[in-house]
Amino acid sequence: MRKEPGVKNSRKKEDLDYEITFYEGVLQNAPDFVEALSAIGDLYTRAGLWQKGLEVDIKLSQLRSEDPIVFYNLACSYCLLHQPALALSYLTRAIDLGYDDFEYLKGDCDLDNLLKDGHFQKHIKQLEKKKKLASKA
Repeated sequence: MRKEPGVKNSRKKEDLDYEITFYEGVLQNAPDFVEALSAIGDLYTRAGLWQKGLEVDIKLSQLRSEDPIVFYNLACSYCLLHQPALALSYLTRAIDLGYDDFEYLKGDCDLDNLLKDGHFQKHIKQLEKKKKLASKA
C-alpha cells in the first residue's frame, strides 16, 4: 500500500514504466486482483498519473469497501486532482473505518492541498479527538 510510513518514492522512471507495464498485463487477465490493483495504484501515483490512480482507487473501494487504507488512498487521489471536498469525504470515511495514523496523515504530501486549509486542520483535530474517545470507550 502506498500510505505506509517508510515507503520510498524515489524510483527511476524506467523502473516505474516497467512495473506499470507488468501490472497492467496482470490486470488484463485478472482485473479484480486486489494486490495488483494496489501495486499499480501506487505506481500510477508515483509516476504522476493521478487520474489513472484515482480510477484504480475507485475500483479498490468497490472491491474492499471496509478497508480504511483503500479510502485513505482514494482521498489522496482526489486531493492530488484538486477535489478537496471529495478528498475530505473519503478521508473521513477512512477514519470511520479505522484509519488512525494522524501523524502520517499530517505529513503526507499527497494531502498538501488540504493540509494548508484551516477548516481541514480543525476537522482533522475533531476526528482525532473522536477517535481517541472511541478507543477509550
